[in-house]
Amino acid sequence: MDLLHFLYDTAPGRALLVPLSSRTLSKLCGAFLDCRLSKPLIKGFIRKADIDPEEYVMDGFTCFNDCFSRHVKEGLRPVEQDPEIMVAPSDGLLSVWRIEEDTVLPLKQSSYTVRSLLRDSKLAKRYQGGLCLVYRLCVNHYHRYGYVESGRKSANRFIPGALHTVRPVALEARPVFIENCREYTCIKTKRFGVLTQMEIGAMLVGKIANHETGCAEVERGAEKGTFLYGGSTIVVLVEPGKVLVDPEILMASEHGEETPVRYGQRVGKAR
Repeated sequence: MDLLHFLYDTAPGRALLVPLSSRTLSKLCGAFLDCRLSKPLIKGFIRKADIDPEEYVMDGFTCFNDCFSRHVKEGLRPVEQDPEIMVAPSDGLLSVWRIEEDTVLPLKQSSYTVRSLLRDSKLAKRYQGGLCLVYRLCVNHYHRYGYVESGRKSANRFIPGALHTVRPVALEARPVFIENCREYTCIKTKRFGVLTQMEIGAMLVGKIANHETGCAEVERGAEKGTFLYGGSTIVVLVEPGKVLVDPEILMASEHGEETPVRYGQRVGKAR
């Protein structure tokens, strides 16, 4: 039986989720992956994840997380500079949902409200009728991410929670996006209104490492932070009438398909 199906679909497995998804265990795993003792894991990870060494800076690793949060080689993630274009903040698999009434993220058998995601009713009202862009990162993706747009960012808000995997099987049984730890900031922009950009941790991700936590002026594509080990997700909330997402992405999402994208790539344009 697949491990994730065991954890989420059986009574013994669900009992194990409590200790496995605790932040204490996640921090312990993170501490191990940050130390030199984890270095022997690197070679097998690169092979199993099918990471292209020609695409990344692959030297100087002192621990596993150095490899996981590796830098891409210069010039391989160009950021679209047209100010009318919205870009992807990260590599990942993109899905787009329209925010209708109280519903957002209809993932498998679960659905989540913007209010429960943000824990802020006033901010949630801003996005009714807008769009929710979800970028799902797998372990083989580039795990550094940037600001989705230039503007004035608010202070970050961190919401602690149990850390569950974001692989689709987990979405059938648990309110993953509600229970995972997450951190978000609002960015006041010239062309796209007020965007909310949120990072969501997953099982065995001990840290969402954002560089700037206070209020600041930020630039599109500038590195915002990095995830440490595990699959992860970035959510971008857009006010109604601000962005036209590219039709091929919308069409794929309507058919339940994710669109592969890369950091800095065009995903839509200002309305």
